[in-house]
Amino acid sequence: MYAVVLLVCCSWVALLCPSVQAYENLALKKSAWQSSTWRSYTAERAVDGRYTDLWWNGGQCAGSVERKTAEWWVDLGGVKYIHHVFIQYATGNWVWDENNDYTGYFLGFSVYISNTTNKEDGVLCFRDTSYTRATIPNPVNITCPYHGRYVIYYNNRTHPPYPEGYSKYVYIELCEVEVYGCPTPGRYGENCSLLCPENCHCDVIGKTCVECVPGYKGHLCYEECAGHTYGLECKQSCGNCSGGVECDHVTGSCPKGCDAGLYGDKCDFECGGHTYGLGCNQSCGNCSGGVQCDHVTGICPNGCVAGMSGDKCDLECGGHTYGLECKQSCGNCSGGVQCDHVTGSCPKGCDAGLYGDKCDLECDGHTYGLGCNQSCGNCSGGVQCDHVTGICPNGCVAGMSGDKCDLECGGHTYGLECKQSCGNCSGGVQCDHVTGICPKGCDAGLYGDKCDLECAGHTYGVECKQSCGNCSGGVQCDHVTGICPNGCDAGMYGDRCDLECGGHTYGLGCKQSCGNCSGGVQCDLVTGICPNGCVAGMSGEKCDLECAGRTYGVECKQSCGNCSGGVQCDHVTGNCPNGCDAGMYGDRCDLECGGHTYGLGCKQSCGNCSGGVQCDLVTGICPNGCVAGMSGEKCDLECAGRTYGVECKQSCGNCSGGVQCDHVTGNCPNGCDAGMYGDRCDLACDSYTYGVECKEVCGNCSNGIPCHHVDGSCPSGCDAGAYGATCKQSCGNCSTGEPCHHVDGSCPSGCVAGAYGVTCKESCGNCSNGDTCNDVDGSCPYGCDVGVYGKTCDKACQSGRYGLSCAKDCGQNCQGCNRFNGVCEFGCHPGWTGTFCEKKSNYVFRYFL
Repeated sequence: MYAVVLLVCCSWVALLCPSVQAYENLALKKSAWQSSTWRSYTAERAVDGRYTDLWWNGGQCAGSVERKTAEWWVDLGGVKYIHHVFIQYATGNWVWDENNDYTGYFLGFSVYISNTTNKEDGVLCFRDTSYTRATIPNPVNITCPYHGRYVIYYNNRTHPPYPEGYSKYVYIELCEVEVYGCPTPGRYGENCSLLCPENCHCDVIGKTCVECVPGYKGHLCYEECAGHTYGLECKQSCGNCSGGVECDHVTGSCPKGCDAGLYGDKCDFECGGHTYGLGCNQSCGNCSGGVQCDHVTGICPNGCVAGMSGDKCDLECGGHTYGLECKQSCGNCSGGVQCDHVTGSCPKGCDAGLYGDKCDLECDGHTYGLGCNQSCGNCSGGVQCDHVTGICPNGCVAGMSGDKCDLECGGHTYGLECKQSCGNCSGGVQCDHVTGICPKGCDAGLYGDKCDLECAGHTYGVECKQSCGNCSGGVQCDHVTGICPNGCDAGMYGDRCDLECGGHTYGLGCKQSCGNCSGGVQCDLVTGICPNGCVAGMSGEKCDLECAGRTYGVECKQSCGNCSGGVQCDHVTGNCPNGCDAGMYGDRCDLECGGHTYGLGCKQSCGNCSGGVQCDLVTGICPNGCVAGMSGEKCDLECAGRTYGVECKQSCGNCSGGVQCDHVTGNCPNGCDAGMYGDRCDLACDSYTYGVECKEVCGNCSNGIPCHHVDGSCPSGCDAGAYGATCKQSCGNCSTGEPCHHVDGSCPSGCVAGAYGVTCKESCGNCSNGDTCNDVDGSCPYGCDVGVYGKTCDKACQSGRYGLSCAKDCGQNCQGCNRFNGVCEFGCHPGWTGTFCEKKSNYVFRYFL
């Protein structure tokens, strides 16, 4: 319902009335968004206040990628009262008629006003369903007197076939969108000067209430919601507030809480999660099927889950019952405790003689007692023992004893009632409690199934399988241990007299010692004589005497060497214990020093003697002098002081850095000083060479004379046409062909045409009109020729420039021009044509991502 409100402002009450305001562009410079963006043509370009250039790439229009849908919106920054929307679409700066391609993209558009970015939440202001390419206006004004925060432009091509003239795809080509209305909320009228009624969103044109704020109704929005309603247009219903009071007319909240069974600010939610009653603060039990109990009374509608009882299913089964409706009875639980109210299982086990979760099964399988965890043996006839006490009612099987028949016969007894006796079983183990047989044989010295017979016939031990040794007098050994009671025969030993004498012993009891027999063989067990002689270093029948008198080895037939101090050598190896006399070496001191050594232990070196002869073994002196390069009595000193050769009588050459030449050959190890060559650096450079290793070639010296052999300088100057310290540099292009200066190469009369620089070696660039450059710095007096630039006119034009001295810019729509004539040889930017890309194309070119 709409209402008209008349507000009058008189001049004498001007201070009490709002200032006069006109409709303003509420969208200018505001935040904007679009569903896709072409290059840099962002959504904000449509609200920047510029639309003098309506070409799509003129920089003043928002642009999108080609799609089936296109959406654009502007955020006004808050809910505003809107009068109309102005839209300027791109034209390409061409005439807007049916021949303009942009008309096909504009057809079918819609405009919405919404409080969110979702157009479906708002109001449709306009949708084009009738325009054609010939009739669609541009720009267009759309009257839309609504309030909202977002103005949304939308177009699509999602439901073919399309009307004639429609494009296949849509773009956002918005050059400007202006939204006009009142900038201050709650005002209306042409100048936004009138106040809307309180609680009212009024029409920006008239003064009728388009909509009331939440919680109010009526054509002037003065009435609060009533009758248990609240919110926008009073269309929402209140919950069940406590005591039936009215809910808040704006929010719907209940001021004094909810009726029993409900919760929430608006008391519109029933209790859940097994709760009920006032504030849902009471708990109900577990209802059958997991359903919620009654939210007011807590009663379960379909009964309880297993193990629970009562209207609210909050009582566990008792009285030895369990299960659904507590109709099942428990078994005999230990101590008479209550079984589990759901499963019937006993929490602490069963009474003695029973088992199972519910304690309803008697023990079996030779078990009895608590948990049937005790075993009751083998009852006679295989009958089960008593399930509580474990007693066998008819006695035991053979080999078992006790009330429960769980004890095997022991104490070397077996059979029925354990009345038969066993023999001596191996290790003292019990014989088989049924048969009396020994399971692991007999104790040593006994045999038979029951181990009751002693060993005989010179045997003893386990199973009588071991034979006695050579006992003195041939008597029988002990049947258990095999020990001889009266000792052993000569040459034997051990408790059982079964071991021959060893370890160089012989005779009765192996108490006599013999020497070290050859080959490590044992001496005779009775006499002690070695059958094959002695080991090296020993002598005598029993090989018990060491070699002496400076002898050693087998039969003491080898003589010792020159041991230090004349001491006896080792009787076995002949080695000298304290080393050798001077001039001798080796373990036995039987070798003379060699390899240029002498003295004690041959540890002193005696140099290189002439002819390679050995120096004196004791003094180290060379008898015939030294080899070349060595000096001193012992020939152990190399030549020094720039000498070399035999007796160091020859002088070295000029070695590089003044180092010592080789003491034998006189060769220089690191080459020669500059100007010298040869292995010994004793030859000066010749044949027009100089320097290190004579590798440098002389320059063009005057009259062809050789240069200096060390630094290459020319003693009489350079030939004509050459200059420099070594006359190796050639003159440049001097004027009139005259020679340059012999030291610095300068031309005394300047350069020939086309050359420049101090030495006239630089070539001129491309000067304008073919002029000659300055012969000093190479500059062109009248600038550069076409296509080049720079001080010496030798650089090609940079990209984007051409002509004389590269002074001209290529066309702004050119992809790259010829540096000589400016022709756009690499083509034009989209939308342009012509030799210099100076003409606009009649077609729209677009590149898509």
